[in-house]
Amino acid sequence: MPQNNDHHGDHARSAISGRSFRPRDLVALETVRPSLAVRILADHPNLQPGALVSREDLAHYRLLVVQELLLKEHGEIDELDRAVAESMSREASLVANVQNQFASQRTFGERLSDRMASFGGSWTFIVLFAAVLGSWIVLNIAEGGQAFDPYPFILLNLVLSCLAAIQAPIIMMSQQRQEAKDRLRALNDYQVNLKAELEIRHLHEKIDHLTSKQWQRLLEIQQMQLDMMEDRGRR
Repeated sequence: MPQNNDHHGDHARSAISGRSFRPRDLVALETVRPSLAVRILADHPNLQPGALVSREDLAHYRLLVVQELLLKEHGEIDELDRAVAESMSREASLVANVQNQFASQRTFGERLSDRMASFGGSWTFIVLFAAVLGSWIVLNIAEGGQAFDPYPFILLNLVLSCLAAIQAPIIMMSQQRQEAKDRLRALNDYQVNLKAELEIRHLHEKIDHLTSKQWQRLLEIQQMQLDMMEDRGRR
């Protein structure tokens, strides 16, 4: 596509899409990091270094570069990698509060099971349970033949069996939700770490690119100063 940087009032055209944008939404191709510029020039070889490219076009090519990089390193792109690539192209954040997500989506039964599982695994439950159990045994031993549950405490065994039968699935439900929460947190950590790795890699590339251009400008300035000194010497 031919480049067109003609200005219309306070707008200018993108050399890629040809659409008009405000100057702040356009970037010179020579300031783009090398890998991104190479990818753009692969599709538009006629672009010059001073060509203006819109940020929308840059986001599109940034997405392509990241996807191609992930495809080269991983061999394939799954949904997690695609989400990371899209977030980088939009410059969006991937950090998510998993705890708040689960807390807002729990049903009444899930909240109840979590509370019961939390209470069943606390010292308060152990102390209360030991007190009730001890009182049951002492009371029935003291009553002797008048006890409602004499030794060997068959009724107590039945109550304990029923309690264990009810408590076990409640704890399992709570553990399953905790495992799901851990999996979601691990996936989010993977995405954040992958994005951070790619961003750092691109940052190093951009710094190297800027440093190279800075050295090139310094050499040009130095050469101009030498030429001026030579002209003065001739005079």
